[in-house]
Amino acid sequence: MAPKVILLPGDGIGPEIIAPAVEVLGAAGAELDYEEHLFGGASIDAHGVALTDDTLAACRAADAVLLAAVGGPKWDTTDPAKPRPEQGLLGLRKGLGLFANLRPVKPFPALYDSSPLKRDLIERTDLLVIRELTGGIYFGEKTRTADSASDVCLYTRGEIERIARVAFGAARSRVTSVDKANVLETSRLWREVVRDVHGREHPNIELEHLLVDNAAMRLIAAPRHFDVILTENMFGDILSDEAAMLTGSIGLLPSASLGDGGPGVFEPVHGSAPDIAGTGTANPLAMFLSAALMLRHGLAMEPQAAAIESAVDRALAEGLRTPDLGGRATTAEATRAVLANL
Repeated sequence: MAPKVILLPGDGIGPEIIAPAVEVLGAAGAELDYEEHLFGGASIDAHGVALTDDTLAACRAADAVLLAAVGGPKWDTTDPAKPRPEQGLLGLRKGLGLFANLRPVKPFPALYDSSPLKRDLIERTDLLVIRELTGGIYFGEKTRTADSASDVCLYTRGEIERIARVAFGAARSRVTSVDKANVLETSRLWREVVRDVHGREHPNIELEHLLVDNAAMRLIAAPRHFDVILTENMFGDILSDEAAMLTGSIGLLPSASLGDGGPGVFEPVHGSAPDIAGTGTANPLAMFLSAALMLRHGLAMEPQAAAIESAVDRALAEGLRTPDLGGRATTAEATRAVLANL
């Protein structure tokens, strides 16, 4: 019986890149059973909420979830009573217990010169940002009056221990734990717990602690220094997008969100790009690479995952360039270039 995959096209360019991803998965030899659901702004328009109970139940019953993009100016609001597409993401992460977000950052040699950084800075960069996904300021209690607002940042020892184990398990040689322990109590607990997990369970892996401002500078000045970057929710959100630019385009970065044994969610780092939606020019490569992460981390299909990644690499080496990479290739042309290398 084929593994069940829930497709969440979402908004903006989402539907335009998820269909080619299904085509690429098939060409790579991944036999999967798909079921599509509305999500984000599209779900708000149809159902009044970004994530329905039925969609969440379908995701829970699946083997993996492939998500394209959510959001857009149509649903932007500062009214806390109105639904926002991003609430679907938070609800999905919480509902599936997805506490670990993995974002690999490995610039393609063919695109070294597309990065805003000098080639000799980014060459051989191969790092992984591991972001805690269900705690911290995004999920803390919130208050709002006409003149003040607050967002509580809360972490427990158990939440920090489990994300630290993911980081040490993924590291080849070093984990860089990022915090703001000179100011924040949550960061002081974070640093203490990460140190405890390291000493008890992974003393063979090097551990270093960096303050988040220092880490942001080092990521630009010396990206090759990093192996695994471990950090909490908000810092991870910011640093992973910064790291994305090492590749030359945020349109090239995939991500995986994992929990304890249930289905993971796999999605590109880029947003819904409403400014180019409907033009046929969206870069589908991050979507393809997210599909490859799904095969590897969600469905144990390593050969098919490696085939997709290799095909993307070869297509870029042969000169494939979408507009975000300074070229003219359309979504369809990019898809054909990858398919030709499978």
